[in-house]
Amino acid sequence: MRFTIAIDGPAAAGKGTISKAVAAHYGFAHLDTGLLYRAVGARTLDGTDPIVAAKALTAEDLDADNLRTPEVAQAASKVAVIGEVRAALVDFQRAFARRAGGAVLDGRDIGTVICPNAEAKLFVTASAEVRAERRYLELVGKGTEIDRETVLADVKERDARDMERAEAPLKPAEDAVLIDTSVLAIEEAIGAAVAAIDKLHPAE
Repeated sequence: MRFTIAIDGPAAAGKGTISKAVAAHYGFAHLDTGLLYRAVGARTLDGTDPIVAAKALTAEDLDADNLRTPEVAQAASKVAVIGEVRAALVDFQRAFARRAGGAVLDGRDIGTVICPNAEAKLFVTASAEVRAERRYLELVGKGTEIDRETVLADVKERDARDMERAEAPLKPAEDAVLIDTSVLAIEEAIGAAVAAIDKLHPAE
């Protein structure tokens, strides 16, 4: 059985948490495609050419400890605007999406570019202020010294770069179900996602 669930949305909207829970609910494999770009971005911080890094990417690169830092997040956003980088990572993502047993992919262009024929598409979003506060608490919880204003500025800067890039800009697929998590608890957001998927494809 091949069943693909595409979950897109901006940074810190909750798509990663929702995607993992949805994958666990249905027993599907999960891929955080943002990690691909973070892994490439991390390599560029060491001076590696981004296109070279993308073409040489391995599954082991996704396990690096530094992929969740603000510096790597910004680097990931910058390499994601490079067409050759995106092209190098497309096949990896599409192969994962059509694996036997079902797959959940979360990112920024899954429903629009990577898997336009996915059986279910969701677009998870929240206000910039709510997302910045979530990211701030996450970073502080990990011991990062940063202030709320800086995090909010980073979120808005990344949103602008992701939405305005020429290659695969961040936007909902026309047939995606929109889930705004601004005022939802995690359990409510996950429940809304599962309900939307079940409605799209009721169990026979």
